[in-house]
Amino acid sequence: HWDYPDDGRLWDEVARDAADLARAGITALWLPPPNKAQGGASDVGYGCYDLFDLGEFTQKGTVRTKYGTRDQLLAARRAAREAGLAVYIDTVLNHKGGADFTETVTGTPVSHENRNIEIGPPREIDAWTMFTFPGRGERYSSFQWRAQHFDAVDYDQRTGDRSIFKLSNKAFETPVDPERGNFDYLLFCDLDMNVDEVRGELFAWGEWIMAVLDVDGFRFDAARHIRFPFFVEWLDRIRALRPDRQLFAVGEYFTGDVATLRWFIEHTGRRMTLFDFPLHFNMRAASRSGGGFDMRRIFDGTLVAQDPEMAVTFVDNHDTFHLGGGEPVGEAFRAQAYAIILLREGGVPCLFYPDYRANDARAPTQPMLDALLAARRDFAYGPQTDYIDDPDVIGWTRQGDAEHPRAMAVVLTDGAPGTKRMATARPNGTFRDVTGAIADSVTTGADGWADFPCAAGSLSVWVEQ
Repeated sequence: HWDYPDDGRLWDEVARDAADLARAGITALWLPPPNKAQGGASDVGYGCYDLFDLGEFTQKGTVRTKYGTRDQLLAARRAAREAGLAVYIDTVLNHKGGADFTETVTGTPVSHENRNIEIGPPREIDAWTMFTFPGRGERYSSFQWRAQHFDAVDYDQRTGDRSIFKLSNKAFETPVDPERGNFDYLLFCDLDMNVDEVRGELFAWGEWIMAVLDVDGFRFDAARHIRFPFFVEWLDRIRALRPDRQLFAVGEYFTGDVATLRWFIEHTGRRMTLFDFPLHFNMRAASRSGGGFDMRRIFDGTLVAQDPEMAVTFVDNHDTFHLGGGEPVGEAFRAQAYAIILLREGGVPCLFYPDYRANDARAPTQPMLDALLAARRDFAYGPQTDYIDDPDVIGWTRQGDAEHPRAMAVVLTDGAPGTKRMATARPNGTFRDVTGAIADSVTTGADGWADFPCAAGSLSVWVEQ
């Protein structure tokens, strides 16, 4: 998340806590960008400067990144592996920031609202496009970035003009997200994926990072702004390095339009999952409705409902919450939202770290999450039957499987308390609420059905005894 302290200790925290996180039922860690960024030791990593500097060289006024040094990162990786945790790294390939020198180039200003519209004639600008990495030199890579490797910038040092300038003889790439005419350009120096040298350097970095960290997967930043076929090339190249296992991949495609998400998935040959922003937006709406949200529509227009194998479900992340910004799921619905992503059969659920561990960003809910994680680990298996048929109280059951034979029933509401009559296939079974919200047990009838209650604005997770 955005609000980690600037103390260089996150990698140590990962190493210290890896075993505890694994015991809690967590199976993988998505780490923030490990690379040196333009803001040095205080930069969260998305202003990517040098992908090959993992906190090893004096650049941008620091050796370490915000999260620690390369040695600390390697120790965290080892500890995670020993604990049985997969590691996915945040990967910023769309843009570069913090160049070392300017170059005089020709740029044409284009509209912020429609990048296809030129709003002025071409002119000379001084653009920060020269990356020489003086602290690292040619260690790991001798490649140096120049203006020809980018298609647009957003600053003219000569005049202070912060227009978007499309560089000479360049065109914005396709296919990319069509918002603003063409959403290839996002910020800083935008990499031109049509240039062979650019793709070659990114392939080389992928091979290098696998050799150094041997990660288990990647979270791609700004996926909607990168030419979609690039992901096909890059993932095929890097996955070929580890034919014994399938490297995980998830993209940040920030939109509530599920059709657009599915369009991207097909363009990339189903090679990478996407975060289910439509589900997040639905849960956010439920959290702010004061009980007025129609819970029968909670999965309407969501990726997990339409293509569950390709959906990474989440409640919040650094894009939707940080101190002083974002639009998170409200506290009134946070527990219910986590039950929705953790206890159902569809999607790969992702927890938001500040919801789990003590921090200065917002109040964590570790006891609740520990109960839900344990319920997922021990009970969330087998066929699922939905009872999403009421505007306030909804539920579902899981029947278990051969290795996890006990059943589970989940009930939640965004407002009024209630009960949900559901079948468990467990005649005369006894169920208790692992959240502790309701102390009394529930016993099913001879037909396996029972009325499972939950309190107002809450949830109950009933597990078979």
